[in-house]
Amino acid sequence: MNKKGILLVNLGTPDSPKVSDVRRYLDEFLMDGRVVDVPAPIRALLVKGIIVPFRSPKSAKTYKAIWTENGSPLMYYSVRTAQLLQEKLGEEYHVELAMRYQNPSIQSALDKLKAAKVDSIKVIPLFPQYASATTGSVHDKVMEIVRTWQAIPDISFLNSYYDEPGIIKNFAENGKKYQPETYDHILFSFHGLPQRQLRKGDDSKSHCLKVENCCETLCDNNKFCYSAQCYQTARLIAEELNIPKEKYTICFQSRLGRDPWAQPYTSTVLEDLAHKGVKNVLVFCPAFVADCLETIFEIAEEYQEEFEEMGGEKVQLVESLNDHPMWIETLERLVKKPL
Repeated sequence: MNKKGILLVNLGTPDSPKVSDVRRYLDEFLMDGRVVDVPAPIRALLVKGIIVPFRSPKSAKTYKAIWTENGSPLMYYSVRTAQLLQEKLGEEYHVELAMRYQNPSIQSALDKLKAAKVDSIKVIPLFPQYASATTGSVHDKVMEIVRTWQAIPDISFLNSYYDEPGIIKNFAENGKKYQPETYDHILFSFHGLPQRQLRKGDDSKSHCLKVENCCETLCDNNKFCYSAQCYQTARLIAEELNIPKEKYTICFQSRLGRDPWAQPYTSTVLEDLAHKGVKNVLVFCPAFVADCLETIFEIAEEYQEEFEEMGGEKVQLVESLNDHPMWIETLERLVKKPL
């Protein structure tokens, strides 16, 4: 039987919350030139000499705080997603899961697809919005590996699916159980990116951070812009839930370093809301399809604590897609959808 190979790729997670495993993960992650996009010698000095040695012990504590009997939540839900998608697709398809950093590696997953003698491979990064540091890095790594093969099957890459109706409805359904209308304000918090990376993606060199409200409307100049795609995802979820524009804010979290990142920062928005007397905030994180450190800990723990200290009361996280049946159905459509 002719089989179609499907490669699902998520970002990655340490093998355990031990400092040594976290150090290994952070080293591989941050040494990627698409993540820390500075010249290699400077990157090595920053990552190996400063960031990883100082960050690893602190990150290990946070990973330990979210670790469960099933291990890393991101790994658990990613494995579940791959298993459920395989069941959904049937014998005509061969689904493999990989992590861009650490295990299971993209190399090992591609080796399994190659051994299965699949006729084609469709690469689906588990990031709804395109960014060079995530989806671009996955595509880069896959091409680096398969270019060494003598026989290369048909390979296709999914760029993004930030406006896929199934994802919009899924996030909206997850949010409905918290009754968004009862909250003072709604946040759509996306993982941040350095502004320099956003500017690099603007081939016109005349739109990104130069045109007023450059991300609020999709056009030819920003259709591959991570921030613009985030804005579109948030707008569609808000429309699905009938949330008026004045009641929600689009913001960005997880800033690293001193350089300016995509703004406004989630922490700053929460501070402003607290000063205005806002008490209860509902937070969607539509850049993540599986709950992870950035949702379970950063939003639900760190921001909750900070918000309380500033006079607020509740920061309620809306869970990610995880292993929701609607998410598996959406992936099935993405698999079968022609590029």
